Amino acid sequence: MQEAKEPVISLIDLHKDYFLGKMTIEVLKGLNITINKNEYVALMGPSGSGKSTLMNILGCLDTPTGGEYILNGNKVAKMKDNDLATIRNKEIGFVFQTFNLMPRLTALENVALPLVYAGVGKKEREEKAKKVLEAVNLTDRMHHKPNELSGGQRQRVAIARALVNDPAIILADEPTGNLDTKTSHEIMAIFEKINENGNTVIIVTHEEDIANLAKRIIRLRDGVLESDTSARKQ
Repeated sequence: MQEAKEPVISLIDLHKDYFLGKMTIEVLKGLNITINKNEYVALMGPSGSGKSTLMNILGCLDTPTGGEYILNGNKVAKMKDNDLATIRNKEIGFVFQTFNLMPRLTALENVALPLVYAGVGKKEREEKAKKVLEAVNLTDRMHHKPNELSGGQRQRVAIARALVNDPAIILADEPTGNLDTKTSHEIMAIFEKINENGNTVIIVTHEEDIANLAKRIIRLRDGVLESDTSARKQ
């Protein structure tokens, strides 16, 4: 018997407009998308398709101008700022193309940073940070600073930082954009492992070969859903 699918993200007639003076620019034009728990999704689309805007809304960094975003059964529009901040810190892990690491901190300190904001004590922070660095094969680099690491190693630190709070959802924006092909595939193998461990993984990418390493591809064009298909595994 198949287990029941459990929606973690539901978008219902989602709109996003930007206002420039008297001009209204429609970026997202009524999206209806459901992403279930433990899915591995690539979000694709040409420049200007709305994928970055959608990613910001999914990560509770931006709000829609119409429609509804339901996250884990909760209507995001009805949440208070404090609740949204908690969700951003505990339920969603972010991975960025440019890594966004603190240059003066070691890999270990960078990874432990979200736990500082969550009020976790120093000893527990270090233990958790070490554990996730181990999961991304960086135990031997934990006391190095970002400028002493390769691009692939920096991205692994960024992934470990996203994982440290045990979030349900990992959002990655062009996580392989600054990496060579071999390193990109190593990073994608880590995302696959994260997904196998039970996390919902959503990756924004413009690279077909990277998207095909996910299990589902959602394509946007001009702010609407162009297609939603299973990925073709390489």
